[in-house]
Amino acid sequence: MAPPPPFGANSAAARDIANVLHPYTDLEAHQQTGPVVISHGKGVRVWDETGKEYIESVAGLWCAALGFDNERLVQAAANQMRKLPFYHAFTAKSHEPMIDLAEMLIARAPLPMSKVFFANSGSEANDSAIKMVWYLNNALGRPNKKKIIGRLKGYHGITIGSASLTGLAANHRSFDVPLPGFIHTMTPHFYHGALPGESEDDFASRCADELEKMILAEGPDTVAAMWAEPIMGAGGVILPPRGYFPKIQAVLRKYDVLLVVDEVICGFWRTGNYWGSQTLDIQPDMMVCAKALSSSYLPISAVMVNDRVFQALAKESHTIGTFGHGFTYSGHPVPAAVAIETLKIYDEMEIGAHVGSVGPHLQSELRRRFADHPLVGEVRGTGLIAAVELVAEKPSHKNFDPKAKVGSRLTALCEANGVIVRVVANDSLCFSPPLVISKADIDEMLNRIGQALDDLTVQLRREQIAIIS
Repeated sequence: MAPPPPFGANSAAARDIANVLHPYTDLEAHQQTGPVVISHGKGVRVWDETGKEYIESVAGLWCAALGFDNERLVQAAANQMRKLPFYHAFTAKSHEPMIDLAEMLIARAPLPMSKVFFANSGSEANDSAIKMVWYLNNALGRPNKKKIIGRLKGYHGITIGSASLTGLAANHRSFDVPLPGFIHTMTPHFYHGALPGESEDDFASRCADELEKMILAEGPDTVAAMWAEPIMGAGGVILPPRGYFPKIQAVLRKYDVLLVVDEVICGFWRTGNYWGSQTLDIQPDMMVCAKALSSSYLPISAVMVNDRVFQALAKESHTIGTFGHGFTYSGHPVPAAVAIETLKIYDEMEIGAHVGSVGPHLQSELRRRFADHPLVGEVRGTGLIAAVELVAEKPSHKNFDPKAKVGSRLTALCEANGVIVRVVANDSLCFSPPLVISKADIDEMLNRIGQALDDLTVQLRREQIAIIS
């Protein structure tokens, strides 16, 4: 299909349309509308090929924690490229960057962990953790204990296994996932899920009760693990009700079900603590991290396992003669070197203290500016992660009809006003800016988004789309 005007035949946009298959994109519509071609970045801002400037409100994909121009990370990659540009971790081979990074992660874990396995993305890490759970139960002589629980609206990636964990319809539809053996419990979103008169504590108890009923219905001897993000990211930045995780963990321990915590978005100070597990009072058996591990300058992810898990893996690998899992790029020395430098920068910059200052500013300003906006139903978040959910009816919490395409309209209006945003489930406008963002940058970002929200309100009213506030 030939690119339509205004794309010139040799423009980057036209070449993109001709050759690139984009993730998370309406592929047919893209042939007409084309891409936003990003040229360069600095700090919390990026510029497109026309020179237009944008504030990146979600750090790319929740991930460019140190912004878009950190020279130390560039140099870390270049130095490692010159010294050892590649080596693998198969058959007991190793190298200093992988060893040092594993040691640093173990030292920073929220509770004792034994070993670290490296992969290249959050999806791969979660997929690896699934296989480890199955491997462990075979090692323990429990071949039927293999079912895995995710949560509706949870997000854990897009490989066949991790997409099966994910609880979002768009990631399942037409892909023939989830696979058998993957089941999903309720979303812990008090705003939409609470019954009339139900307190947060009662709602958390009901979530735990529903989980227990599911385990009993499936058979405790068949349920191996549950996956959970501390704060559900792509599902809409959903914070669980107070007391949720202690109640959930009590159920899991009762039936010897492992808890795997997906820290891909929440790790490395995003929630105000080093790990989301610390913010939400979680005690994982296994942890998965990625994204801010290297500020996403190069692909790398990790699975951390406690000693109980490791001992089972070690026993079975000895029986078989090998742990038959891994990737060519597991622990690749160049991304590992960049990740080491990233963790050092977090420490030296005292990024936790910075988030402790600017995070409350983001949260308070979101509420002050938008809580009473006619389109806004709920503002939620903590640290430097938040969401503003748009609703058609404030009293009933009713969302807009998807046919109104409110989320995509807001995305376009925000871009027109110089902010790149991400709108996810239930028209939830997400915030996850680079951790290095300043209060002044936050104010400018919210000024631009406020204008976009006002523009959207005018559009909807002109079209007589009902807004009940």
